[in-house]
Amino acid sequence: MKRGTIHLYKISILFDNKEFEHDIYELIRAFYPEAEIAVSYEEEDGANTADLLFRVEKQEQSFIIRYQNESNTGVTSAEIIKGHSSDDAPLSCTEEKDAARQQRKEQKDVLKYSLYKLLTKLTGKTLPWGNLTGIRPAKLAMAMIEAGMKNSEIAEEMRKRYLVSPEKTALAITIANREREILKDIDYENGYSLYVGIPFCPSICLYCSFSSYPLKQWKDRVELYLDALCKEIREVSSIMKKKGRKLDTVYIGGGTPTTLEPDQLQRLLDTLTEHFDCRNLAEFTIEAGRPDSITREKLQVIRKYPVSRISVNPQTMNQETLEIIGRRHTAEETRQAFYLARECGFDNINMDLIVGLPGEDLKKVQYTLDEIKRMAPDSITVHSLAVKRAARLNIFKDKYQEMTFENNQEIMEMTMKTACEMGMGPYYLYRQKNMKGNFENVGYAEVDKAGIYNILIMEEKQPIIALGAGGSSKLVFDHGARIERVENVKDVWNYITRIDEMIERKRVAVDRWL
Repeated sequence: MKRGTIHLYKISILFDNKEFEHDIYELIRAFYPEAEIAVSYEEEDGANTADLLFRVEKQEQSFIIRYQNESNTGVTSAEIIKGHSSDDAPLSCTEEKDAARQQRKEQKDVLKYSLYKLLTKLTGKTLPWGNLTGIRPAKLAMAMIEAGMKNSEIAEEMRKRYLVSPEKTALAITIANREREILKDIDYENGYSLYVGIPFCPSICLYCSFSSYPLKQWKDRVELYLDALCKEIREVSSIMKKKGRKLDTVYIGGGTPTTLEPDQLQRLLDTLTEHFDCRNLAEFTIEAGRPDSITREKLQVIRKYPVSRISVNPQTMNQETLEIIGRRHTAEETRQAFYLARECGFDNINMDLIVGLPGEDLKKVQYTLDEIKRMAPDSITVHSLAVKRAARLNIFKDKYQEMTFENNQEIMEMTMKTACEMGMGPYYLYRQKNMKGNFENVGYAEVDKAGIYNILIMEEKQPIIALGAGGSSKLVFDHGARIERVENVKDVWNYITRIDEMIERKRVAVDRWL
């Protein structure tokens, strides 16, 4: 294999145990994004025919990773120092758990550091986020700030321990400090946030892997869905009131919430505000989303409630791209929907953009940014295209194999420059699997227009109670040290017919949490 080669037909990873399997797989995937990667736990015939084979073994406190290809064989090992307490006193149960958690983290960090160095040697390639495989880099920086470290110390730790580039190190630290400033007046550990999902869309985008359903096919079941959702709202409200927790933020997302008709929106919002105290929220967001679902009547309904923030999401302002990705609206409809929202009195409007879309080069991304700048939203969220297994772009990849998918540091810097010119600064970020260019999603906002819910869910600062089909509630234990998820079924009809089961799941989980 030649140095610098990144496209392999097949890679096999052979584990002798499942420890750190996810981190190892994700790091190898980041270096070889186009490869077919097979994972196994015993020798298979197919492993012998792979272009590159990694063998991962654990020997006492050491991990050894061996790799082999047609031309050579190499070995790297990571010696792990066993964690211990600072004195000979017996450890309490809590101290033992903390020590075990810290030791495991040290093992993982050393292993990933060594593996990253090996992969860099094999490919001649580095990654902007170094050996970080998690989706929350700013959470790492936030933890170091809360531990009392200075920005310069955090920067050194991220560059040396995690091999993060200087640009991404600065971004993570900047965002962590801004998040801390935004959250300083919110008693988030004693509160919670509420997510309400509307899983219907006018059409399903080419890259979408969410639990979304085309409205045309499900129109006759929307009322049944609302029946179940309103029941879940009433019952979960009763559960949370008994626990005495304060509601901090509400986020209605999807799908596309504005696929609901005006009377359906009113029914949902009436039920929500009747059963949850929404008078003193830090934020109430409705993701209006698709411009082709937004009407004056729907916006006027929303304005009757304490909704403080909405989204009008173009993704791109290039008409050709909109048609390719299955957005059944025009760029002009995006402009019309945005200005209509302004006319109706909304003073905090977010717009979502995606970079790395098929066929979009630097020039096309710049056109979208120029058009967004003219509209002057209050915040933008820049997503790097991430194609998951469920997306049609992956399912029908033969059909789209001639398309180019371009994302690079120059494009990411261009989006940041435009946001700064609009008076916005970065306030939250997260990463996803299979992102083009191994970059990130970044939210930019004016001083008082940052999305608080976005920060709370990404930094896992407080519980998120999620209602609706596909909702994933997150209960936070030990100041964020442990997260427990409570899932609603994704299928709409299953959600409708099993709503009592969904409610009972939450009741049991919340009782265990508090």
